[in-house]
Amino acid sequence: MRSAEILERINALPPQRVRLMEVCGTHTMAIARAGLKRLLPEGVELVSGPGCPVCVTPPELMDAALELASRPGVTVASYGDMLRVPGSRRGDDLAHRRARGGSVELVYSPMDAVELAKRHPEREVVFLGVGFETTAPGTAASALAAREQGVKNYSVFTMLRLVEPALRALIGSEGFDVQGFLCPGHVAVITGAEHFRFLPGEYGLPAVVAGFEPEDILLSVYELLRMLADGRPGLVNEYSRAVSPGGNALAQEMLRQAFVPVRASWRGLGEIEASGLAFAPELSDYDAVKKLGIEIGKGAPPTACRCGEVITGRMPPEGCPLFGKVCTPEDPVGPCMVSSEGACAAAYKYREC
Repeated sequence: MRSAEILERINALPPQRVRLMEVCGTHTMAIARAGLKRLLPEGVELVSGPGCPVCVTPPELMDAALELASRPGVTVASYGDMLRVPGSRRGDDLAHRRARGGSVELVYSPMDAVELAKRHPEREVVFLGVGFETTAPGTAASALAAREQGVKNYSVFTMLRLVEPALRALIGSEGFDVQGFLCPGHVAVITGAEHFRFLPGEYGLPAVVAGFEPEDILLSVYELLRMLADGRPGLVNEYSRAVSPGGNALAQEMLRQAFVPVRASWRGLGEIEASGLAFAPELSDYDAVKKLGIEIGKGAPPTACRCGEVITGRMPPEGCPLFGKVCTPEDPVGPCMVSSEGACAAAYKYREC
């Protein structure tokens, strides 16, 4: 179905004043790139959620990663988005630590980091395992492969997070004002669409597992508005070409083998029970926190950056006093302006002139 046809269907629905949250950072970028917000009827607002893994990583974890990068004999291996995420001090990021002599390597997958460790047995290679259920199986596979291949100088600083506990915490938070969810398609490939049944089942909030083309997103918005107009919240799998009801059983089993859920800290949401992933005891040799004695602080003092409010739907990027002035992609203050999935980066790149 073409976008124009879907918009006709949307406009034919009764007028509504609703806020719909796209959980996934890839959706945020796709919405901004296609200018979809401007096409929707007045009163229908799309807001960003805690679905950018770089953005939800709190500054105290980045401070610990920065300290690692300066240790003798340690190489930090990371995805590119993480290189410019500041810690608690502005301008202090992995890229700057590398420029000052720290050992930091860009990798495209956790297995690249394992290969890096094999090439440099004299160094401890620590992979920054950031991400949600989407990337967690690959991180698990790297530790399992390192164990199988006898690679002793590889470990993971796991910053992995789980989507469901974060959404539950968000829904239960003060001032929550969202009437429907665009659920993350990439995560649902692993978890299955039924993983999000709790949204309508327990909270009475309509949910649609959405794909990433403009037509996917518009159709998903239509389904949410239709359910709200009918007063019958449910779960729709719009991305059925990639997402099954039960998800990827092999990936789920790998996660069960490699990890255990733990209490974890989120930017904008604080600490959430069973929302992070730590290595199971049988893989503890690859847990960088235990292996290297990484100390994680209690959190940085607050700044004027409003990234936490942006990724919980409480403020648009333009509402932050630093947006586009003090905070730009060239000189970011917070991770929402750094990440390729960040709400502030999307708003800045595709802003109306």
